Amino acid sequence: MAPLFISLQMLLLIFTYCTLHNATTITCTSTTSSKWIGPIGHRVITVDINGGGHFRSVQASVNSVPANNRMNVLIQISAGYYIEKVVVPETKPYITFEGAGRDGTVIEWHDRAGDPGPNGQQLRTYRTASVTVFADYFSARNISFKNTAPAPMPGMEGWQAAAFRISGDKAYFSGCGFYGAQDTLCDDSGRHYFKECYIEGSIDFIFGNGRSMYKDCEVHSIATRFGSIAAQARQYPNENTGFAFVRCKVTGTGPIYVGRAMGQYSRIVYAYTYFDNIVAHGGWDDWTNGNSNNKTVFFGVYKCWGPGAVAIRRGPLAQELDFESAHRFLVKSFVNGRHWIAPYDA
Repeated sequence: MAPLFISLQMLLLIFTYCTLHNATTITCTSTTSSKWIGPIGHRVITVDINGGGHFRSVQASVNSVPANNRMNVLIQISAGYYIEKVVVPETKPYITFEGAGRDGTVIEWHDRAGDPGPNGQQLRTYRTASVTVFADYFSARNISFKNTAPAPMPGMEGWQAAAFRISGDKAYFSGCGFYGAQDTLCDDSGRHYFKECYIEGSIDFIFGNGRSMYKDCEVHSIATRFGSIAAQARQYPNENTGFAFVRCKVTGTGPIYVGRAMGQYSRIVYAYTYFDNIVAHGGWDDWTNGNSNNKTVFFGVYKCWGPGAVAIRRGPLAQELDFESAHRFLVKSFVNGRHWIAPYDA
């Protein structure tokens, strides 16, 4: 019986190791039972506006995924313009939108904040998004999202028009395009990772209270009289949220603010980022035009360059970071990415 007794001990050790080191995929107990807590299986759904796939519309493909989904679902969307409003509900995690290229596959709509909704009331900003994702573990690759509402002049009311809203946790975007004017990308809540994406807009065109990393992205301003890139909404000092832009490129027209304090404890960091000569004097804006946020915002700069970089470093709200204070914003652990982003994706 000794060999069997040793084998059981080894088995118990293996299960204990699983509990300590691999809890994201399997939960192990001392009774040798296990419970899978990640997605099981794989499903591919095809969408082709010309009728060559399972569905002609993206929303129809999402609707076909059952509630409380536990499967990795890849929705392959053929080239074309899909003029529709799409919602991925909270009950449908593990969905991926895969397009035929940023310039080939586009989902677009045209709602503005001042437009009436189904109940006759104004939509307001958060409900204008052409695509809204409430689910966790969403990802998108090689696809674009647009809001085609006309760009407003600064100060115009009711013209906010989001192209995309992400309100789920652990979302990943690669090679995607986000096109709009005011409030293009609603980075609402949760942890998000944007890699090699293109984001275009005029006023606060990346906004919300997500904890997000933008890596190797192009941020393109279409501002006329003036504009702003990122409006971050962190409200309390213990909130672990903020936007980190790493090795990005800021291009387009200006003048623009690179960050605005949408929240009392707004947190935005630019590192290793190139800036065209479009940055407004002072670089940063405290939103209220007063001094209430000056001592609580965290607007950091680390090793940025280009003709516009001087303006963001010299602003009264800017903090020139050293490596020690910048490091946490430079790596994917800022969004706990090592637990849910594959090494080859980061």
